[in-house]
Amino acid sequence: MERNIAQIALFAAMIAALGLVPQITLGFGVPITAQTLGVMLAGAVLGARRGAAAAGLFLLLVALGLPLLAGGRGGLGVFVSPTAGFALGFPVAAFATGLFVEHVRLHSAGLAAGLGAVFGGILVLYLLGASGLALVSGKSLIEAFRLVAVFIPGDLLKAAITGMLVQALARVRPQMLAWHRVPAGPRDFRL
Repeated sequence: MERNIAQIALFAAMIAALGLVPQITLGFGVPITAQTLGVMLAGAVLGARRGAAAAGLFLLLVALGLPLLAGGRGGLGVFVSPTAGFALGFPVAAFATGLFVEHVRLHSAGLAAGLGAVFGGILVLYLLGASGLALVSGKSLIEAFRLVAVFIPGDLLKAAITGMLVQALARVRPQMLAWHRVPAGPRDFRL
């Protein structure tokens, strides 16, 4: 129990720390940040429930006013801004990433994590982020998707980094991966 709480807090802190990487804000109000890498890693390492809990803890701290989002943003106003869908999507994206790695067994932990990050950290997060952008900005959902499409190359790079980091972790400390199972047969996960 204590270990779970410590890991959740650690990954919430990592998401916050990745907000310190200088952001680039685009003309429509959504910044390019490294925080989605933290969300992807939370789900890929901690699994669905604990990854979502880490991202949820991070959002709770933001809602309390701590300036933890990229660019030093925090407070309840964040949840009615053009980035609201992305911010509120962090726990859902971490959960989806974790769910993928927990249930899709591949020969490589890194490949599972990378594909899980694409599923949760890009597909799911973009669906929520573009929906929030459309709602706040009054644009159509198609227009919002066109605007956020500029993030895809960078997020694909973050998914690849997630896969590489998880693969390295699987080699040196496989017990750190919450979803890792000891191989029991030819159809189970193998490192």
